Amino acid sequence: MMRVWVRVACLSFCLMGVAVPASAQVVHSLTIGAGIFWPRGFDQRVEGDVLVANSTQPEVFPGTGVTSSLEFGLPHLNGPSDFRAYPIYGEWNIAFNDRIEVSIGLGYQNKSVDSRYRDLVNTAAGDSDILQELRLRTIPISGTVKFLPFGTAGGFQPYVGAGISAVNFHYTETGDFVDPSTLEIFNDKFTASGFAFGTLIFGGLRIPLGGDVYALQVEGRYLFGNGDTGGADAGFLGDKIDLSGGSLNFGFLIRF
Repeated sequence: MMRVWVRVACLSFCLMGVAVPASAQVVHSLTIGAGIFWPRGFDQRVEGDVLVANSTQPEVFPGTGVTSSLEFGLPHLNGPSDFRAYPIYGEWNIAFNDRIEVSIGLGYQNKSVDSRYRDLVNTAAGDSDILQELRLRTIPISGTVKFLPFGTAGGFQPYVGAGISAVNFHYTETGDFVDPSTLEIFNDKFTASGFAFGTLIFGGLRIPLGGDVYALQVEGRYLFGNGDTGGADAGFLGDKIDLSGGSLNFGFLIRF
């Protein structure tokens, strides 16, 4: 964890020195906020993604249409995404002038989703559903650069930017599962965790609140990244988990 913080911080501080005049005024600010996150759609997810694998298992009995697939929401698969989440975040920003700003940020989101076998039931329990809970927690640590093409701190400021992110993720599948070769039902918990390194792009608008100290911020952001689950050795049907997705964030900024 410490090494990841050091990597992101070093990159951010290196970016601070790029094309910055010695006479530029440095202004620090803090942004805190929350938003809504939409995961990448079913058809765009990384090859080997565990959620896609869970949803697209082969037939248990050839020619019957009965599979061991799980049922839950992914975009463009079973309707609206059950993995839509509501992150919170904070960013420390350092502006060298009215046009260039670097930031170090930290976010958090946690989402649990109920799932069941689409075609299989527990006949020993009155044909009841075979249920699981899928949970994904992410903590992205980011280093970014913003470009503000026009406007000043006391006025409206649109911006665009890009950066890198180290996403600490923790994914679990807990509940009852079916062995497709024997149809035996067993209870278990499978866990994958680690860091996924990726990139992000974003754009937004700052709206002043009666001066140049406080502002509201509206931002659209897209993260690209995926982590390793450990695959079959860890009990998962896919060896990747796609962490990519877009978010719409709303924040409050204060300058110091």
